[in-house]
Amino acid sequence: MKQISIWVLSVSFVLITHVTNSVDDGARDSLVEFYKQLSNNNIPPDPSFGWNSTSDPCKNQWKGVICDHNTNSVVKRIVFDNFSLSGFVNASALCNVQSLAASLNVINLILNNIGGAIQADIANCKQLTRLLLGGNQFSGNLPGSLAMLGNLKQLDISNNRFSGDLPGLSRISGLRMFLAQKNQLTGEIPEFDFSNLVQFNVSNNFLKGPIPDVKDRFPASCFLGNPELCGDILQKPCPREKKKSKGVSKNQILMYSGYIALGLAIVALILCRLKKKKGEKVDSASPNKVASVDNVVDKPSVTSTEFKTEVSRSEFSIHSAESALASSSLVVLTSPAVSDLKFEDLLRAPAELIGRGKHGTLYKVIFENGMVLAVKRIKDWTISTDDFKQRMRRLDQAKHPNVLQALAFYCSKHEKLLVYEYQLNGSLFSLLQGNRKGQKFEWASRLVVAAKIAEALAFMHQELHSDGIAHGNLKSSNIMLKKNMEPCISEYGLMVVDPQESSSSANVNGLKTMQQTKDNASNAFKADIYCFGVILLELLTGKLVQNEGVELTSWVHSVVREEWTVEVFDKSLISEGASEERMLNLLQVAIKCVNHSQARPSINQVVAMINTIKEEEDKSRVNEP
Repeated sequence: MKQISIWVLSVSFVLITHVTNSVDDGARDSLVEFYKQLSNNNIPPDPSFGWNSTSDPCKNQWKGVICDHNTNSVVKRIVFDNFSLSGFVNASALCNVQSLAASLNVINLILNNIGGAIQADIANCKQLTRLLLGGNQFSGNLPGSLAMLGNLKQLDISNNRFSGDLPGLSRISGLRMFLAQKNQLTGEIPEFDFSNLVQFNVSNNFLKGPIPDVKDRFPASCFLGNPELCGDILQKPCPREKKKSKGVSKNQILMYSGYIALGLAIVALILCRLKKKKGEKVDSASPNKVASVDNVVDKPSVTSTEFKTEVSRSEFSIHSAESALASSSLVVLTSPAVSDLKFEDLLRAPAELIGRGKHGTLYKVIFENGMVLAVKRIKDWTISTDDFKQRMRRLDQAKHPNVLQALAFYCSKHEKLLVYEYQLNGSLFSLLQGNRKGQKFEWASRLVVAAKIAEALAFMHQELHSDGIAHGNLKSSNIMLKKNMEPCISEYGLMVVDPQESSSSANVNGLKTMQQTKDNASNAFKADIYCFGVILLELLTGKLVQNEGVELTSWVHSVVREEWTVEVFDKSLISEGASEERMLNLLQVAIKCVNHSQARPSINQVVAMINTIKEEEDKSRVNEP
């Protein structure tokens, strides 16, 4: 009997070892497809080369494949330098496979005869640090999606036939090598962060315009062979530089002088009002539109409690003008819709205050071309400028259809602004509280919202867990509704809010012991699960998180203890005949999430439980007569 047990354990160990140390079939087949098209369907030169569906890339050591030496099941690098390959790069085969996209950090194909264009899907390989394509026959425009490779350190596209303008590669803050010499590139040189670049060469192209200030880091030879390039480094003055500088300077002086004058006028007005008696009403003299992104709607009067806000606004107007005059810029992330947006555009556009909280203010900004954006102004966040920029770029890399991505951001010593697409349908909070007249919110729709929010939160937790970035302030007012009423989580990772201060953290005592320090990343993720549980309770009850001093979680627990559970549910759900059984099941999920102890389910467990309830709901609807 003991011998049989030992034999079973041995077989089990071999099977487990085989499973855990093998590349999954989907990844292997995609690699085989990638090689077929890279080699123009030529078979490998000998069996030891590998790259076939009957062997394992890591265990059988395919030529050109380098795996993680710890797991021996994760492909880290593909290196085919000088292999006489003559096909094309099928980026979809590599980067649309999750296991490969999440692990691959090097693609080296230099000195081959590979042609064709680079597919936009290359951006899905988010972990790439080196993309080396020099010395081939690549052609066509470089995809704009290259700018989404936020981890890229080295990019070599030299000695090819690439054409068109360079995409916004300057957004890749950590880029240390960019080689693009001997191509057919056109347009101007983007404003790279030349303080990080160690190697840079764009010689022998068709680039034009002024050469950016490279701080003497690179010689003139890196720019030669572009007849229309100009600048001091080439000892070739730009013919339009002086005229352009003069015209722009004059316009800037007029525009920003107006901003500064306006700011000073507001300060003077405030000082006059301070001399009046406390509480005396004063007619508002400010116009409808203030030249600042911090606009508010007209007020018939200004009270003494608002002076601090007014002063802050004045300081921001002056600071914004000075910052813009000093060429401070808005950092545009990945949206083509706002690719040309400048900080001064935000200053010029009229803005409407649509929300104000303890940690920030939200504005609706309307532009002349009809574009409408939402601008979030964050206050009281003690994070350095560099850390903020790094955080925003990391958040931009984690994309999910049910997470609202920031389009752009602005950061200075005094100001942190984020730009989002304005959501016309408002928030989940507004929908639940009946602020949308005539809008019914049925049980099936609420269940869909719960499932999609949970899945999006699980995705973000998985993507950003190693960075320690949780949502930090999850609540129903931060769940926005898109044009098709699709829910999306907004303001992910903007700051870690103290649970005692968060309106969504209904049970303060439950979170107080859980988050003793804001820096504890594990606790921050657990806090998100608690807050998600509160949102589930809002969906089920239709009640406010706090109502006349009564906390929603405490109220739900008290009703359940008295065994009057049905009384918990929103009356509109009862009247429509929603399944009591499935509502009770979702209520149990919510109660587990808001458990006062730390024994809460993981977000993946929450997703599984909600999807089970949703599947039962879907089946019942199919079987309805």
